[in-house]
Amino acid sequence: MSEKASIMISAQGISRGFRQGPKRVEVLKDVNLEVAAGTSLAIVGASGAGKSTLLHILGGLDKPDNGKVIVDGQSLWKLSDSERSDLRNSRMGFIYQFHHLLPEFTALENVAMPLLIRGEPVATAARSANDLLEKVGLGQRLDHKPGELSGGERQRAAVARALVGNPGLVLGDEPTGNLDERTANHVFEQLLELNSELNTSLILVTHDMRLAAKMNQRFELHLGCLKPL
Repeated sequence: MSEKASIMISAQGISRGFRQGPKRVEVLKDVNLEVAAGTSLAIVGASGAGKSTLLHILGGLDKPDNGKVIVDGQSLWKLSDSERSDLRNSRMGFIYQFHHLLPEFTALENVAMPLLIRGEPVATAARSANDLLEKVGLGQRLDHKPGELSGGERQRAAVARALVGNPGLVLGDEPTGNLDERTANHVFEQLLELNSELNTSLILVTHDMRLAAKMNQRFELHLGCLKPL
């Protein structure tokens, strides 16, 4: 697997800046991070601190100006676009503040989609999607489209979709930020349960310190630097 078998993802010397008019703003400055298999980690920080930028870099969706990201032993930016896409599909899951479910498909079809893209048989993908939807309490809602689900149900379906391929790493960007407190807590607890059950590494960006406190590790991104809490 990786050079260090217990490390699922490693970020080394990550820097990223953006142009704002005549000025260049350094959002990330020499960020280093290692996440072991099965570990849950929260990244907190003020709005605009660069949390989402860091998460996109960790997920291979954005390229750093300097530094490297190694996922499951593979350096993301040494891979071709298609190889990086394959790695994301096979080893990573993503959850966002808004569910991004496809409105024309049922919950089962949405959750099965990553496996179908991977080339798995329809019956196999459907069975795996069904199992995950059962785990998140949506076993009776398989044939419902997103518009027929509540906000919490849609987000639980998004959690199932992120985990359906048994990825080694799940990245979440404020995955409960669009929900009321009670529903957010319910979705979050289910996410942590599945993280433990499937031994998936979990990295979440959140503004909610109560939720962050339930993670194995906590970091704050402040003035471009990542520091443990």
